[in-house]
Amino acid sequence: MKTRKLLPIALICLFTLVGSLGFAQPDNPQALLEREAGIDAAARWLKLTDAKNYNASWQSAAKMFKSAITPEKWATTITSARDPLGEVVSRDLSNDQLTVTLPGMPDGRYLLLRYVTRFTNKAHAVESITLMKEPDGTWRVAGYFIK
Repeated sequence: MKTRKLLPIALICLFTLVGSLGFAQPDNPQALLEREAGIDAAARWLKLTDAKNYNASWQSAAKMFKSAITPEKWATTITSARDPLGEVVSRDLSNDQLTVTLPGMPDGRYLLLRYVTRFTNKAHAVESITLMKEPDGTWRVAGYFIK
């Protein structure tokens, strides 16, 4: 599968810059609690996506995500990106970073997650997820990318 097909996934611009940034790891109890809450939110969102419940994954995403892509376009884009890969065999969190700034984004609370994922038709993939803490205090997915 060509990477070009994956580029339309919401907020790709975030992930083209993330690799070159340095982020501080959480070093206090509050940051650790935020990290865990964000990882839990990502797990719930990934469960919806893995189950091909794309409307629910769109509904539960951050406002920024929803303003970047319609539910119909999300379903089409994620279907074309994920279906050829097959079912998830394993998914391991390989990196997590809390930050308050991202290029081109308003200051806020962000959690960047990278998973090494094995699918039935792709032995090694990297899923990158950006979560943002919304004004109501809830972590929600703001971006998703598979490489």
